[in-house]
Amino acid sequence: MPNAVSRRPSWLLVVVLLGLLAVNLFLFVNWSDDRRGVSAERRTRENDRREAGLALTSADSDIRAVLTAQQDAWNRGDLDGFMAGYWDSEELRFASGDTVTSGFKATKDRYFKRYKADGKEMGTLTFSDVTVEVVTPDFALVRGRWRLKYANAADEPHGLYTLTLKRFDGGWKITTDHTSAAETK
Repeated sequence: MPNAVSRRPSWLLVVVLLGLLAVNLFLFVNWSDDRRGVSAERRTRENDRREAGLALTSADSDIRAVLTAQQDAWNRGDLDGFMAGYWDSEELRFASGDTVTSGFKATKDRYFKRYKADGKEMGTLTFSDVTVEVVTPDFALVRGRWRLKYANAADEPHGLYTLTLKRFDGGWKITTDHTSAAETK
């Protein structure tokens, strides 16, 4: 009988140890899955941030390309090319001085009258100190300076501008332009 009594605790011990091992294995596997889940979630967030950063970087360069194309078109005397950077909509808003011009056609007419009509020289346009703030993947704010240099004049009109741009299917377009001119001295 002493053998039977001594065997029971050893079987009981084996069962308890196997149970503890099973519980520990269960906890370890679940903990590992949780850790992998957190890591996968973290990797997904990091990839999303990286992709968003690339999208923002791409938006910045795409917007700067719009401004460069406008500057180049202006300097060729190509008003249509310059206007290609603007949203072709009646909702386009251009503000300068104390005048607000609404709509693409009215804005183009304003530029034509002021810089091209009656054989006027458009001059050489330079944009500088350009800052692009991409607010959302489809909306941006741009600030900078502009300067016009004329071949036969000492006067160089210049000033500041603030633009809002929106991404459309055809790319980024200026939806609002607020341009100011510095006082002439």
